[in-house]
Amino acid sequence: MSDRLELRSDNTAPAHPVVLDALARANEGAAGAYGDDAWTREAEDWFRDQFGGDSEAFLVWGGTGANVSALRAMTRPWEAVITSAHAHIHVDECGAPELVAGVKLLDLPSPDAKLTVEQVREAAREGVGFEHHVQPRVVSLTQSTEYGTVYQPGELAAIAEVAHAHGLLVHVDGARIANAAAALDRPLRAITRDVGVDVLSFGLTKNGAIGAEAVVFCTPSLAREFRYIRKQGMQLASKMRFLAAQVVALAAEDRWLANARHANAMARRLADGVRDVPGVALTQRVEANAVFATMPTALRTALEAHARFHVWHEATGEVRWMTSWATEPAAVDAFIAAARHAAGPG
Repeated sequence: MSDRLELRSDNTAPAHPVVLDALARANEGAAGAYGDDAWTREAEDWFRDQFGGDSEAFLVWGGTGANVSALRAMTRPWEAVITSAHAHIHVDECGAPELVAGVKLLDLPSPDAKLTVEQVREAAREGVGFEHHVQPRVVSLTQSTEYGTVYQPGELAAIAEVAHAHGLLVHVDGARIANAAAALDRPLRAITRDVGVDVLSFGLTKNGAIGAEAVVFCTPSLAREFRYIRKQGMQLASKMRFLAAQVVALAAEDRWLANARHANAMARRLADGVRDVPGVALTQRVEANAVFATMPTALRTALEAHARFHVWHEATGEVRWMTSWATEPAAVDAFIAAARHAAGPG
C-alpha cells in the first residue's frame, strides 16, 4: 500500500467498518431469497421513513443499474431524457441508457454541471408532437453534480415545476445524494420529493457501502412495473440481504449523513488550504466533496508524488481532488503543505 493521499474518487475508499460488521451478522444462517428477508424489509422501512409512507424503494447492485432501470420505468422508446453534458448518465455510463433503456439523451451545456430553468423550458418544447423527433419525457439532474456543485431546493423546485408543466418527469441521479443533503443541511425528502422529484437513484456505494444502491419512487404510480424491469435488467439480487444489510448499517444513527459531512468537510479543508497557493486556481464552488483546480504542469507533477488524483482536462490543466468518508485531516494538511512547498514563494 502507498502512503500517497487518495483523491481519485470516493469510490476508492474502503467499506465503512459498520458495513463489514453488518455483512458478517447477515451471513449467519439462512434467509429468504430475492428480498424475502428481515434486512430488506428494514431497509425498505427506512426509505419509507425518509421519503414518505407511499414511496417505494427497490434495492439494486450499482449506480449505472439504478439510473438505467429508473429511466426505463419513466420512458418509452421514442422518448428522450434532458440532462447536463457533464451528467454521469451521458459521460460515464458507456451508452447504457441508450442501449438498455433505449432512450435518447439530450445533453445541454452547463459550466457548473447544473441545468437551469430556462434550458429545461426550451428543451421541453423542442419537437413536441412532431413525429420525426424524439419526444422529451424526463429531466435528469445529478445531485451533487459531477463538479461537486449542489442544486438548492429552490432551484430543484423551479425546474420540477417547469418540467411538470410540460408533461415531463424529474429524475435525480443521487449517487452522492448524501453529500448534497449534508451540504444543504436538509432532510432527504426536503431535497427530493417535496421539491417535485419523481424518481431518485439513491447511492450509498460512494458513502461507505461495498455496493448498495436503490431506486426510490416518490411518485408511486411509476413503480407499478418496476419489479419486472429490475429483474429483466439484471439488478435483482438473489441474496438481497447483503445489499440491505449495508443500507441498514449506514442508516443506523445517521451514519450515512456523518460520512457525507466528513467527506464534505475534508473537501472544504483542502480547498481552503490551497486557495492562496501560487499557481493554484479553484474552478468550481466547493459545495460537496470535490475540489476542481487548475495549476501549472510542474506543480501538478510535483503533487502527484504526494497524492493520486484525476486530470480532468489536460488542455487546461484542470484536476479533480475528491474526498471521502475515510479521508484523514492530517493527510489533507500534509498535501496542502506539499503544495505550498512545491509552489514556492508567491
